[in-house]
Amino acid sequence: MQEKLTFNALLDKWSRFWTENNHKQIKNSSLVPDGDTSVLFTTAGMQPLVPYLLGRPHPNGTRLYNVQTCLRTDDIEEVGDSSHLTSFHMLGNWSLGDYFKEESIKYSFNFLTNPKWLNIPLEKLSVTVFKGDENAPYDEVSAAAWEKLGIPKSRIYPLGKKDNWWAAGDTGPCGPDTEIFYDTGKPSCGESCGPACNCGKHIEIWNNVFMEYNVPAPGAKPEKLPKQNVDTGMGADRVLCVLNGYETVFERTCFMGAIVILEELSSHFSYNPSKKDNNSEAVNKDFRIIADHLRSAVFLLGDEMPTTPSNTGRGYILRRLIRRAIMCARKLYITDSRQLTKVIEYYIRYYANLYPNMDMRASDIVGEFVKEADAFGKTLASGMKEFETVVSTIKSSSERSNLITGQQVFRLYDTFGFPPELTEELAKEKGLTVDMAGFKVAYAEHQEKSRAGGADMFKGGVFRGDGAQEEMLKKLHSATHLLHAALGKVLGNTSLQRGSNITAERLRFDFLCDHKLTDDEIKRVEELVNSWIKADEPIVCNEMSLDEAKRSGAIGIFSDKYGEKVTVYSMGGFSKELCGGPHASRTGELGSFKITKEEASSAGVRRIKAELR
Repeated sequence: MQEKLTFNALLDKWSRFWTENNHKQIKNSSLVPDGDTSVLFTTAGMQPLVPYLLGRPHPNGTRLYNVQTCLRTDDIEEVGDSSHLTSFHMLGNWSLGDYFKEESIKYSFNFLTNPKWLNIPLEKLSVTVFKGDENAPYDEVSAAAWEKLGIPKSRIYPLGKKDNWWAAGDTGPCGPDTEIFYDTGKPSCGESCGPACNCGKHIEIWNNVFMEYNVPAPGAKPEKLPKQNVDTGMGADRVLCVLNGYETVFERTCFMGAIVILEELSSHFSYNPSKKDNNSEAVNKDFRIIADHLRSAVFLLGDEMPTTPSNTGRGYILRRLIRRAIMCARKLYITDSRQLTKVIEYYIRYYANLYPNMDMRASDIVGEFVKEADAFGKTLASGMKEFETVVSTIKSSSERSNLITGQQVFRLYDTFGFPPELTEELAKEKGLTVDMAGFKVAYAEHQEKSRAGGADMFKGGVFRGDGAQEEMLKKLHSATHLLHAALGKVLGNTSLQRGSNITAERLRFDFLCDHKLTDDEIKRVEELVNSWIKADEPIVCNEMSLDEAKRSGAIGIFSDKYGEKVTVYSMGGFSKELCGGPHASRTGELGSFKITKEEASSAGVRRIKAELR
């Protein structure tokens, strides 16, 4: 089916609109946040801009826009319904101390309703505004602005802090927002029907956040900010869904192309969203989960700072996405998981123009997927043996129980990587029941222990660091630059970086290299870094044009993501890189540098893990 508005056409309109209104484009940032330790992935378009929203001048000025790839897993269990996705494209624009509420609302209204742009009929739009509380007043400026543009009072909904207040956390910038909703034409659910209900009549398509307050301490009353910012976000997938008249986001061309391949691979099932019986809904959900999860896997594997499957952090999220897709494929009788590489290759082709790096990494993306699929095949084999042992124990028990306990389900999952959904499905075939409630209790206890020890992997990896951790992160960020420079000296290349990951305990650095580093090479790298630390040189930050940065000798393999102005960090005469920070003040603050591990990351790429002591 021919789309009324394609993804590329939407991006073109978005770019032309903001360019005509004197905004500068900033590039799509990596899914791996640079210097932000609060999340594992870039979860919102504003995330890379946090330093500038807090007051730092942006190299490209005060009016900005972009298209940002984001990834969230907090709603992963909802994926497969009509609207939830793990990865999505967020269209955003910002005013950094420039225009504010009225102008922002005018821009949004113009882009949505003007025939030159999206041409949405006025009667299709409703909005919400902050109704006020004891700490901040009713947002009458936004309400008046919408009414002046033609939105009747009956479709301007004042809502509370839960719906129309944005905050970064317990402290820091915050403020009211105004959300824009599209009327799908579905019947009203009653007299109280409005944007706050979940009946499906109203779908949020845009959110304008007005950062006009600051909370100085937890529990304190918000104070007015001297410099007020605008941060807006519109989900491209959702907008395309409503403007093309789709019932679900999965009717979009990008997903349907993947689903058609899956239908060809499945010998038993086809995708039929028009059938609403329980069996058909379950089958349709499996198709959607595979299409969503494999797209996200391609984004992560093909990112400029690629993630690879592992048992911790980002790698665990990727592993879970791939394995969940494989399990859904098995339910569609696609038992050879290597066949799913056809979907992987489809997404690489589909997004090659938007992400040139993805096409360059095509063989690595496919290779990493195959490696993970094969590993999961072995996990399933060992898990099946344990499952049969559990069944045998239950059937031979004198208690004659037909129940697989929650602890047994959790052990299969935790020790053998055996998905609980598969345990439940196989149990039915054996005439057994499964204590899924007990499993959830055991799983929740496991999560609580994980939170106590660090990140919660199942909810996008949100974690908070104290001041000491933040200082260590700055030092390790600076040490990464020194490591990069030292590898260039030892291996004879000035730009080796292929990715990095920094926690408060260690740094991880991926770099181009066709061989395992020798003991002598590792020793020379360590000695160079430590000599530069001992030199106690100042770490200097300068803003300049990209051309000036290149002429100055600064390196930055991801330079295509920068705008007209860039920040360059210099350390003595040994390191000069494009970077967004954060960093220590002097190299002498870093202490001593020690490489703890050197290993393969992917074809032609090695990985170093190191610590500061």
